[in-house]
Amino acid sequence: MLIRSFPAGAFGTNCYAVASGPGAECVVVDPGMDAVEPLARMLADDGLKPVAVVLTHGHLDHTFSVLPVCEGYGIPAYLHPADSGMLSDPATWHGPQLAPLITGVRLPDPSEVKSLDDGEVLSLAGVDLTVRHAPGHTQGSVMFSLDLGEAPGLLAGDVLFAGSVGRVDLPGGSWDAMLRSLREVVLPLDDETVVLPGHGPATTIGRERASNPYLAEAASAPRGRGL
Repeated sequence: MLIRSFPAGAFGTNCYAVASGPGAECVVVDPGMDAVEPLARMLADDGLKPVAVVLTHGHLDHTFSVLPVCEGYGIPAYLHPADSGMLSDPATWHGPQLAPLITGVRLPDPSEVKSLDDGEVLSLAGVDLTVRHAPGHTQGSVMFSLDLGEAPGLLAGDVLFAGSVGRVDLPGGSWDAMLRSLREVVLPLDDETVVLPGHGPATTIGRERASNPYLAEAASAPRGRGL
């Protein structure tokens, strides 16, 4: 398994390319702001050919470059339907603090946007990605499980970070939903699972289980919360 990444734009969103090896087809994950040129350089370094873009959720810092990347390579995008409206009208979904900065911004959907369904296995570019719907940061947030060879992997988007979790104060966010996702989707994963988050450094489920206060809260929360 070959995974390459770079932090895109002012928000430092991790944009990934996932492939079976150098010179192979690949899947692009979350091409954010100002991602087109650095993505092209990263792909060229390993001779990778993208066949699809998969989006962990619809926020602008993860989707800003999805149209030029999809149109430039002639490939589809995948997004959970609960976040589908966020591509064309990002200002509505980013709250009062960020909205003035992006009012009027419109990101036309790529010509082909396919839906992601919970539990679905996407077999793309010789890689199997299992979709795990994990709302809380947004209603349509997903993570992707994959086999890294030596350990399981998790492309976590903005659900789980090293030492933290995604914010829930933007439109569509919900702390109760986040607690449920952490408890039912994240905590059952093996400790050896390598977490590749949407921002910041990689971590493991075991490390976060032992030290992340939000996972501790989810583990101890009454069963009624988030249900």
